[in-house]
Amino acid sequence: MKKTILFAIDLKTEETLVSASEKGSNKVNFLERIRRNENELLFDAVVTLTRITNSTHLDIALFKAMDKVCQLIYLKHIEIK
Repeated sequence: MKKTILFAIDLKTEETLVSASEKGSNKVNFLERIRRNENELLFDAVVTLTRITNSTHLDIALFKAMDKVCQLIYLKHIEIK
C-alpha cells in the first residue's frame, strides 16, 4: 500500500515533523524531526503549507501544489542523507 507523507512544524524547537500514513488508514507513524538548520528550505515550505491551510479562503489546488513541493523537497532530503 502507498504511504502518504505528512508534515507539521514545531515552532518552539524550529523543527519539521515528518510522519507517514498508509493510504486509507487512520494510523499515523512518526518518521523524524528535521532541525530548521538541517533543511531550511523544507522548514519554510512546510510553514507556507501551514499558512495555506490556515487561510480563511482555503484553495485546495494551491494546497495540493504546495504539499507536492514539500514532498519533493523531503524526498531530495532523504536522497542526500
